[in-house]
Amino acid sequence: MSKVIIYAENSDGKFKKSTFEAVSYGVEIARQAGSEAIALSIGDVAEAEFALLSKYGVAKILSCNNALLANLDNQAYAAVISDVAKSEKAGVVVFSGSNTAKAVAPRVSVKLKAGLVFAVTGLPKSLNPFVVVKKVFHGKAFADVIIKSEVKIVSIAQNSFGVHENPKDAAIESVAVSLDASAIKTKVANVEKTTGKVLLNDAEIVVSGGRGMKSPDNWKPLEELASLLGAATACSRPVSDEGWRPHSEHVGQTGKIVAPNLYLAFGISGAIQHLAGVSSSKVIVAVNTDKEAPVFQAADYGIVGDVQKVLPPLIEAVKRLKSEG
Repeated sequence: MSKVIIYAENSDGKFKKSTFEAVSYGVEIARQAGSEAIALSIGDVAEAEFALLSKYGVAKILSCNNALLANLDNQAYAAVISDVAKSEKAGVVVFSGSNTAKAVAPRVSVKLKAGLVFAVTGLPKSLNPFVVVKKVFHGKAFADVIIKSEVKIVSIAQNSFGVHENPKDAAIESVAVSLDASAIKTKVANVEKTTGKVLLNDAEIVVSGGRGMKSPDNWKPLEELASLLGAATACSRPVSDEGWRPHSEHVGQTGKIVAPNLYLAFGISGAIQHLAGVSSSKVIVAVNTDKEAPVFQAADYGIVGDVQKVLPPLIEAVKRLKSEG
């Protein structure tokens, strides 16, 4: 098989866990195929960050640092990735399961005339034919998908493969691209960033609340628990629709899709749309007064009880454990 190119997405010059997972995944495909894995970075990234990528087994890191690419522009990024894939004669292009991938990967697919499968859940079942697996029907079933094109593009579902260290002394090479300002269609007028909070898409732990919280005034214990656990806060759609919590915290099929290591659901009944957005979580813990609530069918652990009575002792237990080291 030809080379494997992994788009190493960064945020403000820093690589996230999802990038390391994509690199780990791409490196393993290359190993199975007896080929070479190459990471492609776009933007201003420090050498120390490239050293982190080397820990996950890439043979080479290509850095495209151009001032015109300082901010994400779907068309420009797709052009760079497809050009590199062509020059390196890549047979597989790997993306993480990020929102950026959803915007850029389809454009790369068109440019390379490549088959594209989003959110694959593991390594290919077969390389020839190239068969990957993904969840369908809101996570209730799996589908085998065959990519028949010469170049294959996949994005890896968050937390489905894991991060696997395989240190190598990767060579770092600069990539020159021919761009002028007219090629950049996206203009950034202003940037406002949330600080002091764990972002949902990056969170290893998510603490989420539903209408069982009964009032927006009852969210303080949930926020305290999230702070203690270093977790992100989230909510169900009815809560965001009521204005109890910001829409940016809404998780589910019509909100943000999350796949943390631990998802704590307080007062969430578990409508199918909500569960579709959190079903990839490694462990789900649910608290609800209704023992017949659908969320318990998806949960690994469940507590039948009032969240207002469950949260205080849970918070105290976490505090005690943290104090004990």
